[in-house]
Amino acid sequence: MGAGAGVERADVVYFGPVLLLFDIDGTLMLKASREHAEALYAAITKIHSLRERPAGQVEAAGRTDQAIARSILTLAGVSAEQIDARARDVQMLTCEEYDRRCPADLTERVAPGVPEVLELLAARDDVELALVTGNYECVARRKLDAAGLGRYFPRGTGGYGSDSEDRTDLPGLARARSGDAPALGTVVIGDTPRDIACARADGCHVIAISTGPFRAADLHGADVVIDMAREIPAALKRIPGLG
Repeated sequence: MGAGAGVERADVVYFGPVLLLFDIDGTLMLKASREHAEALYAAITKIHSLRERPAGQVEAAGRTDQAIARSILTLAGVSAEQIDARARDVQMLTCEEYDRRCPADLTERVAPGVPEVLELLAARDDVELALVTGNYECVARRKLDAAGLGRYFPRGTGGYGSDSEDRTDLPGLARARSGDAPALGTVVIGDTPRDIACARADGCHVIAISTGPFRAADLHGADVVIDMAREIPAALKRIPGLG
């Protein structure tokens, strides 16, 4: 994939650098969401004066922080109007709570091979690295900085759970922040069916990685499914038009 690589779909050909949009939890990092979940729940509890944890399970994999908060609060009987009115307060307090809880060093929770792959990709002039994550941006930045990965993802780029409750909005927002990068020249890299869905909703390519809670068989619909981060450069070559 050189600087003039073409990205083809039907009769459309794109020439230019490729935007790689990385998910965080389950993709760049493993088992790094405990303090994050605690911070979000602490913020929800304080802002909405919840007296006890609501009954019922809330699925978190691949969802935005805003969507997770809404599900928890709905189970607790909080109205949609109240949830919307205090959403910004929940976000800000989550940032504070996570900043207190986040370990100073999260390098042990970085997925195997990720630092080496990011270093390799960052050195290339035919790709750009950014994030697409359901984390609030403040949480994403704090988490990656503690993991030693923040320097690969410039501020002012990416799409975050603080931008929209709907994850399908995030690739388009990230593309806009990277100079309106075309969807045909964009690849989402994530570990859940929701990563695949958000990429497809925006017309992007997608590489799914089975390092999170889903097996490779659950990740159908991706251009390529891989088992380890070190396979990302080879996977890019397997996407039609990016090879």
